[in-house]
Amino acid sequence: MTPAVQAEGLVRRYGDRTALDGVTFEVRGGELFGLLGPNGGGKTTLLHILATLLRPSAGTARIDGVDVARDPAAARRRIGVVFQSPGLDPYLTPRENLLHHGHLYGMRGRGLAERIDEELARMGVGDRARDLVKTLSGGLRRRVELAKGLLHGPRVLLLDEPTAGLDPGARRDVWDHLAALRATLGTTVVVATHLMEEAEACDRVAILDGGRVVALGAPADLEEGIGGDVIALETADPAGLAEAVRERFGIEAAVLDGAVRIERREGAAFVPRLAEAFPGRIRSITVGKPTLEDVFVQRTGHRFWDAAPPEAS
Repeated sequence: MTPAVQAEGLVRRYGDRTALDGVTFEVRGGELFGLLGPNGGGKTTLLHILATLLRPSAGTARIDGVDVARDPAAARRRIGVVFQSPGLDPYLTPRENLLHHGHLYGMRGRGLAERIDEELARMGVGDRARDLVKTLSGGLRRRVELAKGLLHGPRVLLLDEPTAGLDPGARRDVWDHLAALRATLGTTVVVATHLMEEAEACDRVAILDGGRVVALGAPADLEEGIGGDVIALETADPAGLAEAVRERFGIEAAVLDGAVRIERREGAAFVPRLAEAFPGRIRSITVGKPTLEDVFVQRTGHRFWDAAPPEAS
């Protein structure tokens, strides 16, 4: 089957800076797909290309088989977009916002009115359809944004940091609605996020750093690939202790953020051996199951939140 979204060797340059550097992936129809990365990783640039707002410097991007650069009008008919920045007029009602949006797609009359009612009801904001948007909470505004993005029945919904600025309850609410969309309509959802817990909720995720895809797959599979638990050792001499661990046990030990980091199966059982081998040199030991952040660290050699250059839009 034709992939819902396809990127092949995407490159985007801004002068001397490369924002995307050979990005390749596919999204299957009906999939909830995450683009996870820190600021400057390339998420927004990639989403803007898929949304036909930017042309790639090289490579191709397709929506439902349509090349977004060669036929942007056809691509736009197949996508709905919710950007990080609010896209609603606060001095109009949700119904009025969707009405004007529908006109842009050539929708008119009773058919448009019925679609507006259907989508606002689907998002649970039908009872607020005639209130001014400025009177709605942040979570309700995001629901209206989703209703607007789905109004013309797109095959693919593109979301850029859809829960930015929302409290935890509102974030969960948005993700519950995204899961319902996939389950009831079969909508393909591509969401850019910097939040690990949101990426964990996706069927598959592409992790970006410095404009490159550094990992691609189901979150559980990527975490399993770490190869065991993650052990962190706090010490006054991390470089010296890391070298001592390598010499004593013949395993890899890295220094990250002033701590010694070890990946090992059955990490808890290994802790007593570490404490016995280096008495007085270890201040504290923590053991945890691998996360997507550990996948990022393993693939890039630095923390997710390390300083990165701001991403061009």
